[in-house]
Amino acid sequence: MQIKTNNKLGFTLVEIMIVVAIIGLLAAIAIPNFVKARATAQQNACVNNLRQIDGAKDQWAIEKGKKTGDSPASSDVEEYIKKVPVCPAGGSYTYGVVGTNPACSLSTLTAGAHLLQ
Repeated sequence: MQIKTNNKLGFTLVEIMIVVAIIGLLAAIAIPNFVKARATAQQNACVNNLRQIDGAKDQWAIEKGKKTGDSPASSDVEEYIKKVPVCPAGGSYTYGVVGTNPACSLSTLTAGAHLLQ
């Protein structure tokens, strides 16, 4: 006498579709958060770079006896920075004159520039 067994050795199509739907739902929730976190990190890095540039510009002005309104060359300021900052989003920095805040060419990143004060 033979005993028949009904062993399932795989997943049904419905089970696989449910797992794929759950993974898709989790991805739809997570991806926008990752994009937002990346943008926030770039903005914070840009603001910190602007702080470094502003500090280096102030050091240059004090050491060289410059006053408000004098314009340093970028090479003058970069002597006071250990590693020249690069915009994390691919923009460029404008050093400006002594007494003004430096700026980033990407307006979305300079929204936090008020933190320099």
